[in-house]
Amino acid sequence: MMKMKLAAALASLAVTGNAWSQDLQITVTNLTQGTYFTSFIIAAHTSDAVMFRVGESASPELQAIAEGGDIAGMGTLLTSVSADLVENPAGGLLAPGARVETTITNTEGNDYLSLASMVLPTNDGFVGLDSWMIPTEPGTYTFTLDAYDAGTEANDEIVNGAGMPGQPGIPAAPGMDAGTGATGVTSTEDNVLIHVHRGNLGDDDLSGGKSDLDNTVHRWLNPVARVTIVVN
Repeated sequence: MMKMKLAAALASLAVTGNAWSQDLQITVTNLTQGTYFTSFIIAAHTSDAVMFRVGESASPELQAIAEGGDIAGMGTLLTSVSADLVENPAGGLLAPGARVETTITNTEGNDYLSLASMVLPTNDGFVGLDSWMIPTEPGTYTFTLDAYDAGTEANDEIVNGAGMPGQPGIPAAPGMDAGTGATGVTSTEDNVLIHVHRGNLGDDDLSGGKSDLDNTVHRWLNPVARVTIVVN
């Protein structure tokens, strides 16, 4: 009888232990016509460890992603709080219409999923998922993501190679379809908190005008990405 009770207890512990570890198969699809996503950082984390909050100021780590596509600082921060991470699953840029598939295993307490990636060409735009509670029920979950403005830089829409925080301008237009010589759409940012991105304005003058971006290529509306998550 004692052996049977011990076996039952061990079986119960095994089931409980399995509840703290889930394999998540994640697919991210770029839904835009002419914009690219830089290296993604995807994390399963606790409820009090967040990448960003809409309506709040961007952290230095989020600013580095939104202005230059640099995920290193965010990776270090999340590692310090024992988050489960996947970094740069696409091995570089995710082109318009392309998708990337990856797997992450969330461990005990890491019950929320977040991700972020810069949207190019923009000044400080990023596509993001903020603290989605991972379901305990196995199944397939699909939803779309908006792009956000980090509020850390004016959206001047000038492509000049600048990608460090505090340096105005857009790092690059990966499709090689931007113009040059723009005077700038604006030099100020009224909303300095993270907010839903207005999208690029662009113009039809590729050798001047206000914007270096092409209004027939680089304009977009939300949502910009689709995420499918298979919970096992």
